[in-house]
Amino acid sequence: DLADYSRFIQAKASSIQAQLALYHWNQQDQSLERQREQLQNHFSEAFSQQLRQLEAQHYKDANDISQRFPEVSELFETTPTEITQLKSSIPAGTVVIQPVSLPNSIAIFVLSKEHLNVVQTPITNDKFDKLLSNYLKQLQDDSKDNYIETGSSPFYELLIRPIEKQIQALSPKQLSIIAAGKLRSLPFETLYDKTKKRFLIQNYPINYLTRISTRSLQSSQSSHLQPQKAIIAFGNPLPSPQPLPGAESEINQITHFFPGSQAYVGKDATLAHFKAQAYGFSFIHLATHGCFQEHGCQKFKLKENTLLFADNIQFNLADAALLGLKGTQLLTLAACQTAQETKSSTEGIVNVAYIFERAGAQAVMASLWAADDKATQQLMIDFYKNLKQGMTKVQALQHAKLNQLEHHPYYWSSFILIGDAY
Repeated sequence: DLADYSRFIQAKASSIQAQLALYHWNQQDQSLERQREQLQNHFSEAFSQQLRQLEAQHYKDANDISQRFPEVSELFETTPTEITQLKSSIPAGTVVIQPVSLPNSIAIFVLSKEHLNVVQTPITNDKFDKLLSNYLKQLQDDSKDNYIETGSSPFYELLIRPIEKQIQALSPKQLSIIAAGKLRSLPFETLYDKTKKRFLIQNYPINYLTRISTRSLQSSQSSHLQPQKAIIAFGNPLPSPQPLPGAESEINQITHFFPGSQAYVGKDATLAHFKAQAYGFSFIHLATHGCFQEHGCQKFKLKENTLLFADNIQFNLADAALLGLKGTQLLTLAACQTAQETKSSTEGIVNVAYIFERAGAQAVMASLWAADDKATQQLMIDFYKNLKQGMTKVQALQHAKLNQLEHHPYYWSSFILIGDAY
């Protein structure tokens, strides 16, 4: 489940030598995959043994590349992180929750710096898949008003109620979610406790963790102590397949919160400006269209895994490591058309966040689906205003969402924070 999305889209490395090694390894990997398909169609004991030998050499090559070029080592790791290592990196006051779907149950892991426990809740795969599929459709349709009864509440009973007392006993200041598989598309903030008549977001700030996030939890805590520099924002690039007028207003407001901020909108929202200017800013805000699904987004005429800049320039996410994002505290993907049309949508945003984290960003904020333009504008304004007032990133997003809680979750729950919460 932790297979690297960056390997799938052949993400680039900043070092030319490392990039060449990656290129040749990927070529071998594709060749091996074709041979595996041949073996499945025409099995041969001799061919099978030959393929095993080639795979062994392939894994050895991966290990050699990892040792020569540490910057790409995570692309080849297949050994799970040691639990003791993960626990030691969890910040004080944070509880990490990881639900894992098993054949006929959900295993829910609860971790803190000093605590580890797992609770198993019985549910068949078919029932779970149907419940999740229906709930996600309800969240993305503001005309569906029965979402609490048929989704929010049942998921609270399934994922939170069994560990509720454990969480309360740890008195956390925030929850961090490691969402796997289909659960990556679920905004846990929307889970509803019918007993207390409260959403989970009303009890705790919530962020999400990728593979890279979990390995850098401890070191990232110092980020909130760094002086906040400024925001560089890009929005409503022209020409556009669908104009985003709210993005311009949003950008003009949020850049006023921090002295020295820079806004590029319309024809000025170019990739050249981004590459030349983004390195010196703590916060990068992209209010543009993006396509994070396989086979592209026909509605917006975008290729897969791309972000749109002015002059119809489509930036390939595989090049993220070349953008110079080291030191970026937060990269926000606002107003993006996310992948909700295909099966890949369940993993798109978390995988995109992984790409940008690997490129240097400490955290990524993005939408699980194409959110309402006006609601997004207000959410972003409230979020940055809260940051300016000294809140952490996860607190700022929580309070921005609480301001919209009287509305359907479609309007406030799609944006999630992935990575460093501080």
